Amino acid sequence: MLAILATLLGNTLLYATPLTFAALGGMFSERSGVVNIGLEGMMTMGAFVAAVISIATGNPWLGLFLAGAAGGILALLHAVASVTFRADQVVSGVAINFMANGFSMFMLYKIFGGGQTPHIQTKLVKLAVPGLAKIPYFGEALFNNYPTVYLAFIFTFAAWLVLYKTPFGLRVRAVGEHPLAADTVGINVFLIRYICVIVSGVLAGIGGAAVSIGIIAEFTEVTIAGQGFIALAAMIFGKWTPWGALGACIFFGAANALDAIGQSIGMIRYVNPAFFSMLPYLLTIIALAGFIGRANAPAADGKPYDKGH
Repeated sequence: MLAILATLLGNTLLYATPLTFAALGGMFSERSGVVNIGLEGMMTMGAFVAAVISIATGNPWLGLFLAGAAGGILALLHAVASVTFRADQVVSGVAINFMANGFSMFMLYKIFGGGQTPHIQTKLVKLAVPGLAKIPYFGEALFNNYPTVYLAFIFTFAAWLVLYKTPFGLRVRAVGEHPLAADTVGINVFLIRYICVIVSGVLAGIGGAAVSIGIIAEFTEVTIAGQGFIALAAMIFGKWTPWGALGACIFFGAANALDAIGQSIGMIRYVNPAFFSMLPYLLTIIALAGFIGRANAPAADGKPYDKGH
């Protein structure tokens, strides 16, 4: 029983990791007033780039870095459309999702001649925390994990530090709540929003890479499979805060972990295995239905800013 619980906890952290990166990215974007529905596409592009680079160079860290860059480039397109041209942010994000999915599938067939990459031999390797990894049962599961798992916690702390303890974070929150007032006191609303949207893309790209070169060691058209939207739900569930988003991602990660180890659970005899597969999406719907009305988004979220009016 302890071994199953330890495996469940380890898988929970593993599956929460890509969601955490994307949710933190979405938080920065929406805190500045820009809705980023395109997280799904940015994760997809990051997963694709990380897989291809890792296979081509044998260097998964280069793949991780370029995955963030690829997500940032897509985010820049979203920023140009939604900030500079004041296009509908939801429509722009949906377009990003379609474009990323189509481009990655087209290139997948061009490069590999099929709908998936070969198994990635040079994926990220697990790192054991000295001492802690030797704790019976739970040490191996919790403290011998992929570096992206540890980075997710580090990035969460860094996001909290930046957002609440720095002048830049104060500007971000001001722009997301009242951009006209922020502009009046000399804050460059457009620059803040550009930075935050690009940061959201970089983090989402890294989140996608955590899936393709960490969890599954390949890339297919269903590698991300809605995780960008689950990350958005986690961000809302976490009330647009770093630690809240992390907690929500762990919650959704637990649902994915149940799916992964469902065959090992005794109750599988009484529950259709498909239930565990749909559990993360079912919990997403329940969370949004139950909490979206109670969570207060930044006041200017989703509202283009026109300096002349």
